[in-house]
Amino acid sequence: MKAFILLLLFLFVWLQYELWIDEDGVRKLYDLKQRVEAQKNTNQEIYERNKVLAAEVEDLKSGQDAIEERARKDLGMIREGEVFFQIIDKPSATNSATNSKPQ
Repeated sequence: MKAFILLLLFLFVWLQYELWIDEDGVRKLYDLKQRVEAQKNTNQEIYERNKVLAAEVEDLKSGQDAIEERARKDLGMIREGEVFFQIIDKPSATNSATNSKPQ
């Protein structure tokens, strides 16, 4: 009977070691839960970005307004009959002094 109790005690200690201390125990489970949560956050960010891109693609496919907006913003194009004004800042005193030196 004493040997049986010692065997049960040994099994209990060994199982507790496996559960709490071994690298495949609770620590690994906690680590995996954190990694799953981080991946869920990353997936949500990617999902939101994909929704925005899908809406932009649909807008480009369906209407001329989006194409015109892109042409104006990215390519600097203007519509026929429009007047384009470009405002240039005056050069500062230090820039004009360095530019006016004879070479």
